[in-house]
Formats: sequence, C-alpha cells, structure tokens
Amino acid sequence: MIKGLMITPPVIGRISIGKVVEKNGKRLPEKDDEFTITTQVQQRGQWVLHPLDEALRQTQAHGGIKEGAQPSDAEGEARLAKRTFKDKMGVPSDTVEAQSPARRKLRSIPVRVLFNDPDLNLRADYCMFDRTTARPICVGNGETCKRVTDQGLEEQACPGPDVCRFGMSQCKPYGRLNVSIGDSDELGSFVFRTTGFNSIRTLAARLQYFAAVSGGHLACMPLELKLRGKSTTQSHRSAIYYADLVVRSGISLNEAISQARTMAAERLAAGFDQSALDATARLGFANGSFEDAPDEAAEIVEEFYPDIPRTASSE
Repeated sequence: MIKGLMITPPVIGRISIGKVVEKNGKRLPEKDDEFTITTQVQQRGQWVLHPLDEALRQTQAHGGIKEGAQPSDAEGEARLAKRTFKDKMGVPSDTVEAQSPARRKLRSIPVRVLFNDPDLNLRADYCMFDRTTARPICVGNGETCKRVTDQGLEEQACPGPDVCRFGMSQCKPYGRLNVSIGDSDELGSFVFRTTGFNSIRTLAARLQYFAAVSGGHLACMPLELKLRGKSTTQSHRSAIYYADLVVRSGISLNEAISQARTMAAERLAAGFDQSALDATARLGFANGSFEDAPDEAAEIVEEFYPDIPRTASSE
C-alpha cells in the first residue's frame, strides 16, 4: 500500500442538496429543497444525473425503489439524455417542473451504510482549503489539527473555527457521508458532502444512536436519507434544508433492528466478515493525512468554499 495515500470507500456517485450555477460571470453554489443523485462525470459544468435519480423519483409514490432494482441501461440513458438536453438548452428548472408535473421532488433515499463503526461512515473535521491550489492546508477536530507549514506537515492545537486566527473565517466544518443505494454494488458508495452544522450534527447523532440500539449492526440497518427543513433567525426565517437519517419508511424501529440482526446472521453464515471490513477501512483512513484527492479538491472548494461568505447554513 502506498504510504501517505488515504484509502477511502470506493465512490460510484454523489448525493447533493443543490448545485453550482454561473451568476455574473462567477460560479457560485445554489441550494435546493431536494436531493440530487449524480454520477462523477460533468457535462458543461454540471454533474450528469445518475439513472437512480430518475428511478427514485418515479417510484417514490409507490414506496420507493426496492433494493436490487435498477433501471435498464436503455431507460437510464434515455432519461439522462432527456434531462441533459434541457440543461443544454438552458431551460430553467421551474419551467421544467411546470411542463413535467409528474417529476417529484426527491426528498428521501433508501440507503444502508458500509460500516458498523459510525465514525467510518461519517468523517467530519474543521477544514481550510487554499483557494489558489484547492489543496487542504489545515484539518482539525477542535483539539488537534494537521497543518501545512513552510516546515512541512505539522500537528498543532486546534481551537475551532470561531476563535482560530489562522482560519480567519475560511475554516468550516466539513463532513462526508458514504452510503450504498440498492445492492448492485454492495461495497460501492454514493458520497454526500456538506459543510452544514445541521447535517453533520444530525447525521453523527443518528449513526451513533442506530449503532447503539442495533447492538452494533449498523451496516445492516435499513435506513433512509431524509431531507428536513427549518427556519432560524440567522436564515432570516426562510427555510433551510439539511440531511437526516431515519429508519426506512413503513418500518418501525423494532422491525428495523430485527431485520438488521437477521441480515447480520445471514452475512456471517455466508462468510461476510464485517469486523474485518471495518478494520480494513480504518487502516485505509489512517494511511494518509488528508482524505480528499487532489482531482476532487477544486470541485469541493468551488461548491463548499466559495469566495463570498455564507450567512446561513442550509445543510
């Protein structure tokens, strides 16, 4: 294994709340009131929709997509072609929705997490990026941090972004949640990135709670990534949106725990070693200093660390 290279869960797609749009010659993040599932490919500055995005919208009224159900390649390509054509023509999103009333808001996604350890599924730090090179220069947890200096990478005290002079309002919480959708690739994941306190705090709490009540069988819990809204004084009473994790719709917590225990027993009987998977992932994260790869950093800075300060967190 190459030392210094953090080995992270394989990513096959992205989950986001919003997108980056061009305004007055600048590319700025624009928040939304729904999830969007995309591939890792961009066309004309926008992420290409994943076939699961449209499949979930179409099946939401019928209880959501079932695990293992995937749209055919032809259906997926046709839907993507239809959606990307409208994007290429510059049709505003509100016009698209007005012409296509059947298209539903995607506000819940059936998911599972990869690991039993909550901290492996959601990694959250205080992060500061160099806007010129798009490289992380300081990553901390509120107690200690790894900082790039003229002398190299150093470990220093981390007071947090509110009182850190080095951060100077450019440091903020940054979380990455990896989840699987369906069972076509049980070790592949979709990544949800956020710099919102609401999402990070809520997701961290939910993962810890579900791990506790399930007896440590977190990876087998049938969960649902859900969009929630709230209004605050900081948001001037307008709605802001953040991600939450709940038990999948139509299932009680007790039923979810029972299903998790049954699935864990089936995996164990088949030879699936969840403890070894967690241990391997832990070693992979410990193998490097910073999680985000250089080719991803520029997109992350553009989407989550824009030049203008944000007055309210919407995630």
